[in-house]
Amino acid sequence: MSWRDTLRPVRMERIALVAPEINSRAMLTEVARSARVELDLPHTTGDGIDEVDRAVEAGVVSGPLVGFVGWTATESLAPLAESLAPLGAAVVPLRSPRGVEPPTLLSGNRQRSGASRILVDTYGTVPYADIDPSRIAGLAYMLMFGMMFGDVGHGAILVVAGLILRSGRIARLASLRKIWLFVVGAGLVSMLFGALYGEAFGPTGLVPVLWIEPLSNPVPLLLTGLVIGAGLLAVSYTIGTINRVREGGWGYALYSRTGIAGSLLFVAVGLGTLGIVGGITGVVVTAIVLAVVALAFIFIGLLVDAGGGGTGLIQAVVELMDTIVRLGSNIVSFARLAAFGLTHAALLSVVWSGTVALWTPGWTMIAAVLVFVLGNALTFGLEALVAGIQALRLEYYELFSRIFVREGRPFRPWSPSLPANELDDTSDDSASTRALSAPTQRTSP
Repeated sequence: MSWRDTLRPVRMERIALVAPEINSRAMLTEVARSARVELDLPHTTGDGIDEVDRAVEAGVVSGPLVGFVGWTATESLAPLAESLAPLGAAVVPLRSPRGVEPPTLLSGNRQRSGASRILVDTYGTVPYADIDPSRIAGLAYMLMFGMMFGDVGHGAILVVAGLILRSGRIARLASLRKIWLFVVGAGLVSMLFGALYGEAFGPTGLVPVLWIEPLSNPVPLLLTGLVIGAGLLAVSYTIGTINRVREGGWGYALYSRTGIAGSLLFVAVGLGTLGIVGGITGVVVTAIVLAVVALAFIFIGLLVDAGGGGTGLIQAVVELMDTIVRLGSNIVSFARLAAFGLTHAALLSVVWSGTVALWTPGWTMIAAVLVFVLGNALTFGLEALVAGIQALRLEYYELFSRIFVREGRPFRPWSPSLPANELDDTSDDSASTRALSAPTQRTSP
């Protein structure tokens, strides 16, 4: 499988299943066993033998034949046809109906790829036309979490926790095993930022400061948070533009605020900021021109979506202003990467100061150890929760809102659970069909 295939859902085919009416039940039983087809049925699908009976009744009968329609993966056409052939059934590819989007099926093992997959699925199902950003989303989440949770000691605890999850030795945590790599990755990024900050269970001096001390020099940290945020927004605009092209073509992407026009406005803001900071007039003028062009395209797109007219004009103006305000607020939102990193450092600094103050000969040494252990435990739990929630918020509201503008629907193969004797009956029906279709041998007297 190429890297491109891992970024998009599996190609789906609209199909018809056709079989002799006498074999309709056997064909549906085989379809249920294979779990390769999502059938279009007029009822809510259930389970067991009754579901097969209801599906049989939903078939379209024409003469001696019965037909059903549905969706299947292109790669499943050949094996599906092969499994149905002994029943005299055929798989017929059809044209996809206009205005109907195929269901989404993710390729390979991405359906079980742990927390990165969960991040996207919790937000919504990837539309069939869009590319799947789950791996990029996972990396972005770990980066944001690590910057807010920067501490070598606390990151190491996460790494150990992830390895324990991987081992599966704790039965109660078996359901969390699939996220072990995600936890280890978040811990490693936290250790990296902790080394940059010189933090290991607080400012203990166990590791040297490789970059800055957050509490002593917060401005560079804030600027770094904004730069990281701008980079992540650039990636989300790029993916969003690709998705708009895949959804509606270049024309649709050109006028979309999450497509080419929105990306152009984002570039204009970036150039304008660089021009103002660097005092380069030409760059500022270029940024203004790009911004005006981008806003014009966005306004036209919003006006068309609103249906035109006076009401549509007002709606387009309001949404245009909302686009401008949101872009600025979205960039500023990433300052929380530094803000919560500072909070983490401040809490650990208080814990370390209390530990040092109590570290004197006598019983107070026991109190110092308790303050250090309990303070770190409390900070670890509190900050892990806060950093996790804030990283999730940035992922959904700032990034995914540009990548997705609608939601797809997951591929749900029709596969009611059947008793073993039903599956055996399918084999018997196959043998009977082959026997009936075989040429008859006449014996001479």
